[in-house]
Amino acid sequence: MAVATKKPVRKTSKKTKPAYSKEMYLSWFEIMFRVRRFEERALLAYSQQKIRGFCHVYIGQEAITAGLISALTPEDKVVTAYRQHGIALSRGLTSKSCMAELFGKKEGCVGGKGGSMHFFSKEHNYFGGNGIVGAQILIGTGIALAEKYRGTKNAAICMFGDGAARQGALYESFNMAMTWNLPVLYICENNGYAMGTSVKRTSNVTEIYQVGEAFDIPSRDVDGMAPESVHEALMEALEHIRAGKGPYFLEIKTYRYRGHSVSDPAKYRTKEELESYKALDPVIVTEQKIIQDQIASADEIAQIKEVIEKEMDEAVDFAEKSPLPDPSGLYLHNYTQEDYPYIRD
Repeated sequence: MAVATKKPVRKTSKKTKPAYSKEMYLSWFEIMFRVRRFEERALLAYSQQKIRGFCHVYIGQEAITAGLISALTPEDKVVTAYRQHGIALSRGLTSKSCMAELFGKKEGCVGGKGGSMHFFSKEHNYFGGNGIVGAQILIGTGIALAEKYRGTKNAAICMFGDGAARQGALYESFNMAMTWNLPVLYICENNGYAMGTSVKRTSNVTEIYQVGEAFDIPSRDVDGMAPESVHEALMEALEHIRAGKGPYFLEIKTYRYRGHSVSDPAKYRTKEELESYKALDPVIVTEQKIIQDQIASADEIAQIKEVIEKEMDEAVDFAEKSPLPDPSGLYLHNYTQEDYPYIRD
């Protein structure tokens, strides 16, 4: 079942027939540009000390969330790690509520309690954002068990990084998912580095998708710098899962252009390596493809950018003006009200 691919090298100068509709390409570009601008504004706000604590941005990995969302249904469940702003935005959470959460404000998507790593939205079937490395792997497996118990056709999407792929929880979850034939899609977003440690230094198994083969899970690697390849791989995996055939594992190879977090200068990477990946920037490459292949005009792209730039201005303004949460809210939403009736609403 495994299919290995090499690092992608794509050119956009030659016109080819679009594989997807104009609407799909513009949707992908809009998602990626929104995520890119949101993360850039978050970094700026952090430098101004308007955002505190941890902050891990998704810059460079936007094609994953674009291809992911175009393949999912609203009823599918998504859980991921702490580099999660982009996935939350593309899943339907608003820029205002996400930015307010980064600012620790009451109008944030979890009331200012979660911060950068712990977005959540039951309405959008988005289960976070998790700060503990690999914790979401267990959560995603449990969500899949619940979906099977309910008899739905929904898939649980469980995303994690290459660092978390070395956690024992992954192996336990793989074993249970296959034993119980669970409707779960495991996705490793392999950006090459677990914090500052490269994949090659963490294991002799550097092709992470091969781990799934030990459990007979259909597994493959994917070019994560192009929304088309991500979408296609997701559609194939989801067809397998919705047919009741059990779990699927994708290693989506991508690259983060910034450090692991805002405090990471990323000196463990060479300038040459960084420059080589900039040529694959999914936002820029997709924009070039849309214009050069005449999928849409430069004016249409400019209009999307203008709308999103205004959206980000409004999100930051909203976050700055939103009130801080009331201290009494510290005890809310931690446990059920039935268990703690003395905690007021």
